Amino acid sequence: MKKLFLLLGSFCLILTLFSHPALAASNDSQTEMRNFVRTTLAQNHMRGSVVVVKDGIPEQISYGWAWYGKRYGNGNSKVVYPTASLQKVITGAIIVQLINQYDGTSQQFSQYTKISRWYPNLKNADKITVGNLLTHTSGITARQTEVNRGYVYSEQGAIDWLVNHINNASSGMIGSYYYNNANFILLAGIISKLTGNSYAENVQTRIIQPLGLTHTYLYQNIPSTMTDAISYAYLGKNYQKPSYMKASLASQIPGAGNLFSTPMDYYKILLALTDGTILSKSDFYYLTHLKSKITNYSGGLYLEKNDQLKLAYGSFSAYHFANWFQMTSDNQNGLIMFLNQSGDNEPKVKAVGYQILNHIKANTFSSN
Repeated sequence: MKKLFLLLGSFCLILTLFSHPALAASNDSQTEMRNFVRTTLAQNHMRGSVVVVKDGIPEQISYGWAWYGKRYGNGNSKVVYPTASLQKVITGAIIVQLINQYDGTSQQFSQYTKISRWYPNLKNADKITVGNLLTHTSGITARQTEVNRGYVYSEQGAIDWLVNHINNASSGMIGSYYYNNANFILLAGIISKLTGNSYAENVQTRIIQPLGLTHTYLYQNIPSTMTDAISYAYLGKNYQKPSYMKASLASQIPGAGNLFSTPMDYYKILLALTDGTILSKSDFYYLTHLKSKITNYSGGLYLEKNDQLKLAYGSFSAYHFANWFQMTSDNQNGLIMFLNQSGDNEPKVKAVGYQILNHIKANTFSSN
């Protein structure tokens, strides 16, 4: 009887594919893409979970172990990954939401507002604008934001440490570009000061809940039923030098790298940045075309090819995680990579991603 059911099932599948050739072609295309992505990652000793978007259809493709010791595969429903600097656009988006929310009220502010309003004791705060923070043109050159200090901070504690650190460090010229986590940590503080709620609470109510995200958490909120991925190095063989994000390090960088997610949840966030759920298209344009920008970076990501592409890269020094996304501005084609064995080599990660992007849609994407 079981053999009869199997034969009938196989016959029905053949009939379905025969009567729906487009479905068969689609399945073949997905299988080919899955094999190509996994082969490309394997050839470069990389491991992780990615979302490939082709003609508006997202497909998650994972390869290797997220936790080798427990044999949790990348893409496992229990696993989340550090978003690193890919979090910054979320922080930027919340700032734009608040600009809109408080327009015409006593708390009204804009990209031109000086941050001395919230940080009266911060050096040069009376010269630095919200827009300067969003475009890394504040002149702040603070180091050590990703050097683990071995202490779990509260959000306010992390910001207080940073203000004191900036006040005791040298600064660059305001208006010059210097990529620095400090800018977005200060923005997280502004969000908290404006709303009276923590940055974490704002992410929950403004991003996670409206999108119905089930695999996105601030580090301290990752439930016991989930696990953050372990990262590894390739040293003659795979899964060497295991490492993971420490609670102490995550607590140092609110707004700039303490969010954990999956590439599929992050894809939903990218869609929501222009479909009205998080931001409208005009809001997104505002965020990515701030007057203080002097590079193609604004609001947490880069725009290239006359705004036809949006992209960002994120990693943690001394860890093996690396994230890179590159999407067409209409979200129809692109790639989101969350790697937990990356080679700690940004150019190589991007080169591997670019191979996949060209396989998705040739002559469309940037190798940067």
